[in-house]
Amino acid sequence: MIRTERKYIEILRILKEQREPVGAKRLAELMAERGFILSDRAVQYHLSYLDATGFTEKIGNQGRILTPVGLQETDNALVDDRIGFVISKLERLAYRSTFDPATGTGDVAYNLSIVSEENLDRVRIAFDQVVKAGCGFFSSYRIVDHDPRIPSGSVGIITICSISMDGVFQRNGVPVKMAYGGRLEIVNSTPKRFVDLIGYRGTTIDPLELFISSGLTSINSYCQTRSGIVLANVREVPSTAQKQVKETIKLMNQCGFIFPVSMGNQVFNLPPNQYRISIVAFSGLNFIGNTAELGFDIKTEIGAGNIPFAKVMETN
Repeated sequence: MIRTERKYIEILRILKEQREPVGAKRLAELMAERGFILSDRAVQYHLSYLDATGFTEKIGNQGRILTPVGLQETDNALVDDRIGFVISKLERLAYRSTFDPATGTGDVAYNLSIVSEENLDRVRIAFDQVVKAGCGFFSSYRIVDHDPRIPSGSVGIITICSISMDGVFQRNGVPVKMAYGGRLEIVNSTPKRFVDLIGYRGTTIDPLELFISSGLTSINSYCQTRSGIVLANVREVPSTAQKQVKETIKLMNQCGFIFPVSMGNQVFNLPPNQYRISIVAFSGLNFIGNTAELGFDIKTEIGAGNIPFAKVMETN
């Protein structure tokens, strides 16, 4: 029965995303963000059921955590129930992004990567290659070592997630749709075509994460020769907003954001649409993809949260 109960599945998903025990009050707040309005008492009832099934465990007065059985249950949730989960998470991050490119202040969405301390110097070389090649979404990254999510002997690296762009557009009154994640072929510094595209609204996994794990990129080749297959996202905005979009992009470029690769009513081998403009942008996951191609172990939480832009810009 648990497999057909969305409330239970959402509670399990929330616990999976957290790194520490979560109490009923906080769970009620997080459930509300996902469209489930529950009282603290109702959450306690559901948690009691999950405790009884062995999916969750109470840690003193701190709250609940997932058990190994609960983790497996979350991973095995019905596929049709998980469709749309990725885009929903990214849309929440966009909504919480308050970055103002005119002032260079506010919060942006970020990805958090974790690498071992012994590999940090070599991983930084891989990240710097992407910065130099200009195929990251942002022109720098941030090293962090004080975070409860970072285990002993490891270091965290923050990169700005391209969903930050969506937040900026939305706050400026421009409706934006995150349409596709894809592999973009570039030859001699000239983008040619999308080799593959996956729609964000019909998948249970981030498309770009899938391309990296499947070894379907040649980001390092692009960094070395300016020819290769890199990761890019496609946004769609109304054609009538073109002037405002261009002005917003110009301000973001001045803050260090690197996009668009291209934009227009017909871009590369995407289908033409006279009513909507496609905006193609390099993904921040090119940092991670290049590192993976070089054989270094790196674990990344895509859309790990929101952080003040000033924190990303601090000197390491």
